[in-house]
Amino acid sequence: MLIQQLTYLAALARERHFGRAAAACHVTQPTLSSGIRRLEGELGVQIVQRTQRFEGLTPEGERVLKWSKRILADAQALKDDLGSMRQGLRGRLRLGAIPTSLPSISALTVPLRAAHPEVTVSVLSLNSREIERGLHDYDLHAGLTYLDNEPLHGVRTLPLYRERYLLLTPAEGPHGDAGTIAWSDAADLPLCLLTPDMQNRRIVEEIFHRAGTTPHPVMETNSISTLYAHVREGGLSSVVAHPWLHQYGVPSDLRAIPLVEPIESHSIGLVVLDREPEPLLVRALLEAARSVDVEAVVETPAHT
Repeated sequence: MLIQQLTYLAALARERHFGRAAAACHVTQPTLSSGIRRLEGELGVQIVQRTQRFEGLTPEGERVLKWSKRILADAQALKDDLGSMRQGLRGRLRLGAIPTSLPSISALTVPLRAAHPEVTVSVLSLNSREIERGLHDYDLHAGLTYLDNEPLHGVRTLPLYRERYLLLTPAEGPHGDAGTIAWSDAADLPLCLLTPDMQNRRIVEEIFHRAGTTPHPVMETNSISTLYAHVREGGLSSVVAHPWLHQYGVPSDLRAIPLVEPIESHSIGLVVLDREPEPLLVRALLEAARSVDVEAVVETPAHT
């Protein structure tokens, strides 16, 4: 069994088209098809459902794909490990982060790059379920997500800070001069919230429900910048996580008011697959994270 054959299978499962998979692997389509047939012969099972085009994987093929992704990830980790012995740590770290955590990313990547300048980093804004799936599919090295809300499986965690919630609202609005605001009162405002696929939205909805009320947002978005724009320019209000103020600050025409009754917070941290040996890129990221007081970083608001 060759690593190349497993690479062909992973590309075919990703592209779901023989021609596109071959192009992604920089080979001809007959070469890719032949490689997968040889893999089927070696394993003694049919992997691909074939007609005139790709129709999907057989149940056995799905199991082979799962092992293939693990083997390919381990092979890349081996190359990174051996390469670091000669040239220092290299490679591309793939990190998924929930939108509310994005303001804290630089607190991790800056010390990582300072210690390992040959490492490159790809950061993707993903929801919590996409992060967990990406880890188990070996598409991500690590994720930055909630640790204490929805269950996580087969991972190690490193807590970094606790996320608190504020009402971002126009300074000239009905609560612009308030020191705090109850969740039940915030529910009556015209709200812009994150979309329901985001765990932050599910957390916010649950807090509203515990406060005995239900919000009725007039706008939803999966973009923090879009949310800020509609609060600032559209006269809406929003529930925001306090680290957003580290990145965006509070414009002079807005107010960020702590939400109370109840006062809530949730743990945000790194998650990595529970696997041995630990890939060097993952180890380097965890070491960088442990060297920084991320809680102190996100408590510092930006200047606007």
